[in-house]
Amino acid sequence: MFKQHLTYTLLVLFPLFGFAQQVPDSSFTFPISKVRYPEGTGPIVYVDAAHENFHTADNRFYAFAKLLRSDGYQVKSFTETFTAQSLAQCQILVISNPLNNLNANGNWKLPTPSAFTPAEIQAVKTWVAGGGKLFLIADHMPFAGAAADLGKAFGFEFLNSFAMDNRQRAVERFYKSNKMLQEHPITVGIDTIVTFTGSAFKIPATAKPILRLNHTYTVLMPETAWQFEESTAFVPGTGLCQLAALEYGKGRVFVSGEAAMFSAQLAGPNRVPTGMNAANAKENPELLLNVLHWLDGQ
Repeated sequence: MFKQHLTYTLLVLFPLFGFAQQVPDSSFTFPISKVRYPEGTGPIVYVDAAHENFHTADNRFYAFAKLLRSDGYQVKSFTETFTAQSLAQCQILVISNPLNNLNANGNWKLPTPSAFTPAEIQAVKTWVAGGGKLFLIADHMPFAGAAADLGKAFGFEFLNSFAMDNRQRAVERFYKSNKMLQEHPITVGIDTIVTFTGSAFKIPATAKPILRLNHTYTVLMPETAWQFEESTAFVPGTGLCQLAALEYGKGRVFVSGEAAMFSAQLAGPNRVPTGMNAANAKENPELLLNVLHWLDGQ
């Protein structure tokens, strides 16, 4: 009965968070109390646009790039294959919701092969070990499946899934008061984070959890995105994470199982604010800035 009720709720929410149109909210701004770097002088942040990414700096991550530039970072699009040579120019690499060509153009069903070749994964792993900073974001299925092999290279196990709040909340809140939002330099001064339906993952022993799921979450693994049946495989959310940080060799990795929380979008026919522009996500922009500051070692 529980799973049947959850499935019904997900189908009701489908028009807003499923395949509904999502456009960037170019009007979004966030006042930074103390800008990290003078304009255009900060580290170069490359946002991947070479792997059928659902979020890129000039589209659904427009506000992401805008906020970072306001903090002095230099944001550019990365349009090349990952190699030692192409990554040599990169200080911070952001990969958000990549896809294999098989799943491009809305073909969001199994199988969901890796968005990256083994050679690319090895190149990124070597680059991070040598001092590179990786921000890997893999949202709900099929994005988690497409990023799974890259995550595994650093010890993260992505579940190709939808991590759903059993309390039927489309907008999910995580608090320090209930330990779902963990204490970490990234969360200093932040009490509440809002997410908008993502995936879940297991972390390696050397990683630090930032956002933990608990018994109020069920992690569903459908064969097609947003299509849930009584037979849909699932596991409890307890012990899984949606945000985590890892020191790896001389570099750093921050992993997120949700992308919209770092965007500012207008979703669906009613143009509902979704992301950092949502009224109840006022601390999400500060979290994004903290993530970048932690990645660049500041």
